[in-house]
Amino acid sequence: MDTSNIEGLLNDYVIPWGINIAMAAAIFIVGRIIAGLIVNVIDKLLTKSGTDEMLVKFVCSIVKAVLMLFIVIASLNELGVDTTSFIALIGAAGLAIGLSLQSTLQNFAAGVMLIVFKPFKLGDFVEAGGTSGVVEQINIFNTVMRTGDNREIIVPNGDIYGGTITNNSARDTRRIDMVFGIGYDDDIRKAKDLLNEIMAADERIFEEPKPLVAVAELADSSVNFNVRPWVKSSDYWGVLYDVTEKVKLTFDEYKISIPYPQMDVHLNKPE
Repeated sequence: MDTSNIEGLLNDYVIPWGINIAMAAAIFIVGRIIAGLIVNVIDKLLTKSGTDEMLVKFVCSIVKAVLMLFIVIASLNELGVDTTSFIALIGAAGLAIGLSLQSTLQNFAAGVMLIVFKPFKLGDFVEAGGTSGVVEQINIFNTVMRTGDNREIIVPNGDIYGGTITNNSARDTRRIDMVFGIGYDDDIRKAKDLLNEIMAADERIFEEPKPLVAVAELADSSVNFNVRPWVKSSDYWGVLYDVTEKVKLTFDEYKISIPYPQMDVHLNKPE
């Protein structure tokens, strides 16, 4: 083979391509190292700021994927590959994936909002997404709840964040709203005294704020009392059940009736 041809081959192809390949490899290796350093810095900053661990990992993985995409494009561009069509293809693919995963992306966005703004935390008893239960897991796409009868319910985060969230554990104390009715022939003062005694006898009920016992309504079949004591949130259901039972037993003991709905019908007999 002619020496001039070899030199021309080296000068025209081998050396330029070798330099391009070396530069592309250098861009990829150095870029990968820099991307790793950036991701580590973001990880430390988010962790130090108290951001949820799950969100930190997810953000770091997204940042790393985006940086690596730019590095690959830069490396291909150094090799002389036309990346314009490649970028357009990635954009079209991203749009198609976004449209097909619209509900999934909505759940993801809602999950990020739940993790960042924390309307509830693990162990809280909440009503959200058309269900209620104790929160056991808050994931990126869904939230896992446990019901009172020990069922596991997985609720999409979009359903939770897009509706009303009632967090029954957000406050240390709660007020119990109860209504008890007595007959019109019964002694209102006696019934009120008995209800106050029941409130005072239960140590779980706070003295301050003072429990409310008041005549609230003269209904069709009964005189209704509103009974509203304050308790610890953890004592809510226990006090509700115990007071309801105690009221029934006490009213029975003192011959105070708890009427059921009834209707008086008057017939006019034609003469």
